[in-house]
Amino acid sequence: MSPTTVPPFVVFGYGSLIFKPPPNVVAQVPGFLKGYVRRFAQKSHDHRGTPENPGRVVTLVHKEDWDIFSTSDPFPDEDIVWGVAYTIDPEFEADVRAYLDYREKDGYTMESMPIYGVEDGVEKVIIPNVRSLRIDSFFQYRLSSCRHTHCYVGRRDNPSFIGSEPLPDLAHRIWISVGPSGPNKEYLYNLANAVRELSPESYDKHLFALEELVKALDGKSGISVPV
Repeated sequence: MSPTTVPPFVVFGYGSLIFKPPPNVVAQVPGFLKGYVRRFAQKSHDHRGTPENPGRVVTLVHKEDWDIFSTSDPFPDEDIVWGVAYTIDPEFEADVRAYLDYREKDGYTMESMPIYGVEDGVEKVIIPNVRSLRIDSFFQYRLSSCRHTHCYVGRRDNPSFIGSEPLPDLAHRIWISVGPSGPNKEYLYNLANAVRELSPESYDKHLFALEELVKALDGKSGISVPV
């Protein structure tokens, strides 16, 4: 990269951005974060719930911060989060940043961190390489040199952070909650399916256990359970 070249804007999606990507994406690649957990620890007043009855959506939490909840978390040893790194067309970077800032406005802040992946059995830092794009190769590019990616993180000190809840209580909250963007359980099901499809290694115990509990509530109520 020459001194005058502006680094590409790369954003890592670990929640709804996986199944509903941002606009103006020119490259994308699955990968994972190390030293974080993905938990339904964020109230959603504006998308999957209401101010009176907030739903729950995922946020990233630093593993050392989440360890204070280890006695109530059934999966305290998790510290890897799979998602997708998106490179944004430089021409539309300002527009996409504004779009994401609005979309993630309920208690999220932006941080930077490296994204990892596995290539030929070797773990390394990865990132979409916008400079290598060809018209016929739109989707996946990897770059082994270490760079950082932007990510929206719900910090523990933000007012929407709810912390750890018992899994059955959390499942019931998600099952009953509905907001302007639709049912909270739809968000859960879409996320679980999207994470499964990222990689053979993209297993998330907390996410998949929660999915099973909510599907069980659907089954008890006679609602058809999504596959």
